[in-house]
Amino acid sequence: MTHPEPGSADDRLGLADWRRRIADLYAEVRLTAATDPGAAWTRWRDVREQLFRSHPHSPVPAAARSTFQARHWAYDAALRFSAALLDETEAENERGIRVSTMPGLALQLPMSVGEALDFRRIGWVEIPFAGGPRRLAIYWMAGYAGGLFLPFRDATNGTATYAAGRYLLDTAKSADLGSDAAGRLILDFNFAFHPSCAFDPIWSCPLAPPENRLDIAVEAGERLL
Repeated sequence: MTHPEPGSADDRLGLADWRRRIADLYAEVRLTAATDPGAAWTRWRDVREQLFRSHPHSPVPAAARSTFQARHWAYDAALRFSAALLDETEAENERGIRVSTMPGLALQLPMSVGEALDFRRIGWVEIPFAGGPRRLAIYWMAGYAGGLFLPFRDATNGTATYAAGRYLLDTAKSADLGSDAAGRLILDFNFAFHPSCAFDPIWSCPLAPPENRLDIAVEAGERLL
């Protein structure tokens, strides 16, 4: 997500404070989730709502902040996964399913507004959903601050969630759930969140490409309705 360019020195200090608070929150989430993922999620939900209501760099328009209420599905432990990052060969060996596009491909993800940003697909994760396994690509942001990026779309988009999808990981903005003892990525869909452009179109947000569009409803995480 690209933040509207801050103007004054105070604006820049405020933006730095917003990023610091989000980084601190995810550090707390990773620590707490090691023993109590549900409690970590509750803390994440409550702190984000408070920040969205009160912080001057909230993505919620200023006029709507005082009445803003976050909406989420109830925590579902079945939607917390650990997944290995697979390259093309590993993905084929995992289930005998051929991936038709090579990892490491440089691409530009679609944006809500403005110029496209450069990313590189670094691999795939296979998620064992109850409705059957689904594969999602993991990207590395080539510009800006770098970092892992996992956007996705699902069957809730356009009804309960933002039409253009949600994010699960955006480590450039400290949205990072960490990894387990075996080095597998922790992918907890209860922490799925909307890009800032879902709240205000002045934001420019990279969106999920076709390869990360799920044909199932992921009823977990942040919702709009």
